[in-house]
Amino acid sequence: MPGKQRRLIVIVPSPGIFLLDIAGPVDVFTVVNKILKEEIANGKEEYEIMMASPTNNRKIKTKSEIELDCAVTVAEINRPVDTLIVAGFSMQQFQPGHPFFQLLKDIYPKVRRIASVCVGTYALAEAGILNGKKATTHWEFSRQLQERYPTIKVDSNPFYIRDGNVYTSGGVSSGIDLALALVEEDVGRDLALKAARKLVLHLKRIGYQSQFSSLLQVYSLENSIAGKLHPWMLRHLQDDLQVEHLAARSNMSIRNFNRVFVKETGVTPARFVEKLRIEVARKYLEDSDLSMEQIAEKCGLGGLVSMRRTFLRHMMISPSEYRRSFRTSLQTIE
Repeated sequence: MPGKQRRLIVIVPSPGIFLLDIAGPVDVFTVVNKILKEEIANGKEEYEIMMASPTNNRKIKTKSEIELDCAVTVAEINRPVDTLIVAGFSMQQFQPGHPFFQLLKDIYPKVRRIASVCVGTYALAEAGILNGKKATTHWEFSRQLQERYPTIKVDSNPFYIRDGNVYTSGGVSSGIDLALALVEEDVGRDLALKAARKLVLHLKRIGYQSQFSSLLQVYSLENSIAGKLHPWMLRHLQDDLQVEHLAARSNMSIRNFNRVFVKETGVTPARFVEKLRIEVARKYLEDSDLSMEQIAEKCGLGGLVSMRRTFLRHMMISPSEYRRSFRTSLQTIE
């Protein structure tokens, strides 16, 4: 009786992508194969990994100038594919109507799962695969994704989202979270956990990808009211930053200030101030040895209980867990 066939994982890289978009998921599948083959009696490799170019050129150069040599092009795939993963993408290089989108549309009904890493979500969206589905992408491009494809239910928070047999993941390293989730589905939690430990990773990371965003990057504020107030607010986080004080400083009525502020940033002034305080608290937690009490005071977050409650609401993780997570990462690197 013939042995079990390996699942074919096809990874589609695009020119100019981050190497981690590909290397992260590939390392996860490779480590799982290694565990199965070397540590489990009569174990056999679960995955076969193949790279396929989205264009006629099999050579793909990454952002770090490392050149990848794909085994085939997507058009040349002539074997059953278990999972196809679009790793990274550039809508500047692939204009609407590019043959790659039709190839994706054609291959989708034939695969068990289709997935994207980072802005690879745009490729699935342009191919119509995400119509009416929930999806995520790199937090920096989530608003553009929603505006460009209004039928998609975009959520920039999760590291990855599954909707049926379609999987999308957030920024760059989120591809690792996605790959671990796929492995857990295929071979179980224990093996996925073992792979995560070998790679010194969490099987499921605490929090959301938006916890790594920067407030001023999320909102383009250079010429906005918030952008002009931002330096002053940073110097006065301990002060009362109620809307009436911000409006007065901007020489505007409270009503008009509120209206313009929300239009420019998408959030109320109170929400913005709270986010700013959390952003600064994060930096203190990452880079300083200040106590929790000192950080709460410096950032205008009240006492420890108030800071913890606010931090949990925004980050889905406590201040102490956040500091411990970042300190552990730094110690590992050092």
